[in-house]
Amino acid sequence: MATVGGQIAAAVNKVLLGKPEVVRLAVIALLTEGHLLIEDVPGVGKTSLAKALAKTVDGTVNRVQFTPDLMPSDVTGVSVYDRQTSKFDFRPGPVFANILVADEINRASPKTQSALLEAMEEQQVTVDGTTYPLESPFLVMATQNPVEMEGTYPLPEAQRDRFLARTAIGYPDRRSEVAMLADHDRVDPLDSLTPVTDAATVKALIRGTRAIYLAPELQHYIVELVAASRVLPEVRLGASPRAALHLARAAKATAALEGRGFVVPDDIARMAIPVLSHRLLLTVEAHANRRSEADIIAGLLHAIRAPRQPGA
Repeated sequence: MATVGGQIAAAVNKVLLGKPEVVRLAVIALLTEGHLLIEDVPGVGKTSLAKALAKTVDGTVNRVQFTPDLMPSDVTGVSVYDRQTSKFDFRPGPVFANILVADEINRASPKTQSALLEAMEEQQVTVDGTTYPLESPFLVMATQNPVEMEGTYPLPEAQRDRFLARTAIGYPDRRSEVAMLADHDRVDPLDSLTPVTDAATVKALIRGTRAIYLAPELQHYIVELVAASRVLPEVRLGASPRAALHLARAAKATAALEGRGFVVPDDIARMAIPVLSHRLLLTVEAHANRRSEADIIAGLLHAIRAPRQPGA
């Protein structure tokens, strides 16, 4: 797993320069079959990251540009009446793929955003009373602009909770930006990107990641972190039980990328902020005090003592 994961990361790093931690999180999302939300200002490489990860896997990939006039059926598919057979034929939408790149997801209406709820959680789509299974593995990589920008709709809480993790790319350092000007100006690195694995191998990696050992004391540590987020006075809505499951899976994937068959406390601490922060809703007072969701999770990591690693 560590070898294939490293190959995927190396390929994506050729496109997104100077952001190894962001790329690593994208690979973790792939290994857990979790969905990734990439939020940042325009022009920092959100779509490039999503497309690069998609191109490293030799599977089916579809991209949808979310706009205010996009309809749910444009994503899930639609039943069309066939006059010759006098029956309705289902025409699958772009969600029927191994990787769906949902570009600028928060520019679509909440109704269209919610069309992905069933697909993201249950890997199936129901249209006109008929349920259609999606391909496996199935991964949604969504990009969004900050909600303060014009023409955006905030994602519903139920949909945010379905994303394994949220990340922000940020501006590159000067060296990486100079390298981007030198290389990207002549050729698009996405054009030279080739698959380093296939869908069948990714499915095997996902099964292997789930088999990573998570000690009972670390399970209690995860639950304690998640439960503590629900009782803080600064938080209106804390992390859900689904968040605990996602944090456990992300920690296992982190261990797998390190070549270990077991999770250590640092794996959980490393993944806590990207996995938990986007699920929290803060109070007005917390926003007035310029407190962020990441600050809240960092405080919990500092306040709650992690179990000692065996042999430490």
